[in-house]
Order: sequence, then C-alpha cells, then structure tokens
Amino acid sequence: MRGRQRVASREYIYVHDKDENSASVRVPNVKPGWRRTLPHVIVASLSSFLYGYHIGVVNETLESISIDLGFSGNTMAEGLVVSMCLGGAFVGSLFSGWIADGIGRRRSFQLCALPMIIGAGMSATAKTLWGMLLGRLFVGTGMGLGPPVAALYVAEVSPPAVRGTFGGLTQIATCLGLMGALFIGIPAKQIVGWWRICFWVSVIPATVLALFMEVCAESPHWLFKRGRTIEAETELEKLLGGVHVKPAMTELSKSDRGDESDTIKLSELLYGCHSRVMFIGSTLFSLQQLSGINAVFYFSSAVFESFGVPSDLANTCVGICNLLGSIVAMILMDKLGRKVLLLGSFFGMAVAMGVQVIAASSFASGFVAMYLSVGGMLLFVMSFALGAGPVPCLLMSEILPSKIRAKAMAICLAVHWVINFFVGLLFLRLLEQIGPQLVYTTFGSFCLLAVIFVNKYVLETKGKSLQEIEIALLAQEAT
Repeated sequence: MRGRQRVASREYIYVHDKDENSASVRVPNVKPGWRRTLPHVIVASLSSFLYGYHIGVVNETLESISIDLGFSGNTMAEGLVVSMCLGGAFVGSLFSGWIADGIGRRRSFQLCALPMIIGAGMSATAKTLWGMLLGRLFVGTGMGLGPPVAALYVAEVSPPAVRGTFGGLTQIATCLGLMGALFIGIPAKQIVGWWRICFWVSVIPATVLALFMEVCAESPHWLFKRGRTIEAETELEKLLGGVHVKPAMTELSKSDRGDESDTIKLSELLYGCHSRVMFIGSTLFSLQQLSGINAVFYFSSAVFESFGVPSDLANTCVGICNLLGSIVAMILMDKLGRKVLLLGSFFGMAVAMGVQVIAASSFASGFVAMYLSVGGMLLFVMSFALGAGPVPCLLMSEILPSKIRAKAMAICLAVHWVINFFVGLLFLRLLEQIGPQLVYTTFGSFCLLAVIFVNKYVLETKGKSLQEIEIALLAQEAT
C-alpha cells in the first residue's frame, strides 16, 4: 500500500501520498458521527422486522390455520404453508441485485413493501389452502428482496466505526419481528379466526416502510457509481454532515465510477476473479441454514409441545434469548470483530445441538429431557444471535467488491433461501422418519463444519472502509 504522510491540526488531518505529486486531502480530525445515519438505518431495518414477523407468524397460528382451512394433520401441507414464502423469497432474492442496481436502494425498499402488503391481505382473507399458499408466495417475494437490499444499504450509508453495530441493528429488528409475531399469535388457539388478524397487522410496518423511505437518503455509493456525483455529495451531507463530505467522496473515488452499469456475467461470479468471495458467501449462508436455526423458529411450538412445555411460554423465552443475543452482538460487533463472533456462535450452536441429542436419547427421563430440550434450544438461539445470525449479511456486503456487490449478494442469498425452503419443508417429516437424535446430530455437525470454514476462509473487516476491504481482498487474491 502507498505510504502516507499526516500533518495533524486541532480540527483536521492533512493526508497526501508520498509517491505521487498530488494535493493534500484535508480530513476532519474526528470520525463521522452515527446520529445522522441512525434514522435512515432504522427505517431500512423495517424490512428486517417484516422478514422476522413473516417467519414467525405461522409458528403459533399454524394449528388454527390448518383447522380452519381443512388440512389439519397433514404435515406436508403444514410444511408448505411455512415454506411457500421461502420459495417466493428465493425469486425475490434472485432478482434483488438487478433491482437494487437498476432503481436504487431506496426504491427497492418501497418495491419490497408492495408484495408484503398484497400477500398479507391475501393470506388474511384466504378460504382454502391454495389461497393461503398464494398469499405466502407474494409475501415471500418481498421478504427475498428486502434483506439483501438492507445489507447493502446499511453497509453503504454507515460510517466504518459503527457499521457492525448498525448491521447488528437489522438483526435486532428481525428478532423484534419474530417476537411480535409470537406474542400476537398467542390468542390464536383461543380466539377463532385470530390468525387472520395476525396477518393484517403486518400491513402496518410494510406501509410505514414504503412511506418513510420517501424521505430517507439514497446510497451515495449507488449514486456515485451511476455518475450522479452532486447527488451523492448531497446524500453524504445528509448522512455524515458537511465537514465529512470531501473525505467521503475521496474514498468513493478510489473505485472506478460507472462500473455499476457494466454487464456482469454469471461466469465471472462463479468461475472468474470473484469466485473466491462468492464461494465464501454462498458457503457461509448455506452453513447458516444447515445449522437448523429456522427449523427452530418455524416449529419450536411443535417441538416444545412434544415435551409437554406450553408453547407460548417456550416461544416467549426463545424470542427473549434471540433479542438478548442480538443486542450483545450489536455491542461487540465493532469491538471483537466479525470473525470472532462467528467462531463463538457456531461452536455454541454445536454444543446446543449436542444437548438436544442427549434430551432426545432413550436414557433421559421425561423430566430431564424436557429441561435439556428447552435449555438446549434456548442456548442454540442465543448462540445463533451472537454471530451466525447478524454477521453473514453484513460481512458479505463488506467483502464483495463494489462492481458486483448487489448482484453477488442476490446470488448468495438465493442459495440461502433454497436451503431454508427445504429445511422448513422437510423438518417435521424428518423428525417422523429418522427421529430427533439423527436430525439434531446432523445440524450439530454442520455447525462444527462452519467453525472450521470460518477459521480458514473468513477475513476480518472490523473498522475498515469498504474501499480498504476491497483493496485487502485484491492483495490477498494476488498472493
């Protein structure tokens, strides 16, 4: 890397390259604050809230839905109700990169809210299984579009010093969505038709997302890549304050402008110079889902009830553990770093799956098995929230080069949704066919495999600008 000279004053640092005849850049002697950016990140996090809500909305309500729509006892139909939105999410995710690059991050959020509003209404008014499945499919397309755009947006608008914290904020929003769905769904078994209210409620945050995004900042990275420099400066001033605009524009200029409009071939992503980061991203998301986390979120009620534990109490504990773990992750993200949190998270999940295997074994009595099962599941959820949940999306939005960031993120998350779909579809059937011991052993093995993978391949990105990360990866690939 080129040498640099710094001359410090009370308010500014003057930086210029030793080996170039270039003018000094006046950099503020303070880091950009987070207060200006926070409201924009909070609004963007509503897409994560909706993602969590629609994952959890069928947890408490699935039994009531199956009775009202006439497919009670059919585990395949129940699995389809859970997984159909994941099939839609695959489609939405697959096109999210092209949409985000084409119309911008802000308009993409508004677009993702539309099918969530329509699909929620269709689900709430469904009279048959097919009507419910169609509504869930519509909701899923919005779910697939929102999270990758949120990861891009947070990475591109956040100051480097708090980018990990803000990335953790989106995970907290997901947790709040899950908890909200679980709490709202509690009366579903006592009040006939309450599950329809649960779907209608989700229309409110989706509408707020669409409306409030109208006044939020567009990503300066996206504007700059489109050649809209003046607009990028305006948005940077809105996000960071006027004194930080010039240094931020200098960072942006380190990337080639205009490459967002270049055609990115699939072969470039899968086999070319970007194949390494694509391998890291797709494998990390695959291991995240193969750990079994969403099987816990989708079917925790059924699992707890099999041990005689009231589902509302158990699911409340699941939601609290998920939220607490996410808060701790948000605090530690920019202190310990992404890699440390991932390693600790996946290892803790492996231990928790081991506890679940013991709980499901024949030598564990009913009373002991109940406590081990509940304790293992809560440990699993909390461990997930500490790293495996919030880190992959944030990490990928950081390490993917700007030229391919949106489209590569779309492909990596498409892999995530495919595996998520099959886990949700087959989990109950696998429990019936091969038993919980083998299922949980498989999940735990994937968690241990993830520990090995993270230790070998994941790059630490804590405190670095997106441009610095891109340069470091290029240097790593060159060696």
